[in-house]
Amino acid sequence: MNHDEKQLLDIEMKLLEDSVNMLKYSYDICSDIGIKEEYTLEELDRFESLTSRFARTSDILIQKIFRLIDVIELELPGTVIDRINRAEKRGLISSAEIFKDIRRLRNDIAHEYIPSAIEEIYKKVLRLTPYLFESLEKIKQYIDRYE
Repeated sequence: MNHDEKQLLDIEMKLLEDSVNMLKYSYDICSDIGIKEEYTLEELDRFESLTSRFARTSDILIQKIFRLIDVIELELPGTVIDRINRAEKRGLISSAEIFKDIRRLRNDIAHEYIPSAIEEIYKKVLRLTPYLFESLEKIKQYIDRYE
């Protein structure tokens, strides 16, 4: 890895770490709230923050970090699915299928407005968020090999 690539990776990793920290904060709050049939406005606001932070963190991870690692490793650019599959092969994530679900959920978050579907999104976000936390640690270990 050359100096410029290392510098860019450091910047992107800081962005990911900050995003994960905010996601963890929201995740802890919403885990305590739990899934219910009805939410207060404050609880809905908390879940809105969680889903937004989930989407942002997954974008940073898949669109920035995985793509940058592909560039560093001289991989040809490909689809999101290609990046996810390569991340699994590198040991950056535990399951490509789970990260494909994360990507689909990110898209649902951006486009869903039906209240009954929102509750399903909350359930999925609470279930899938720990995989984003886990991937940060795996990426740090992977990057440590370059240093």
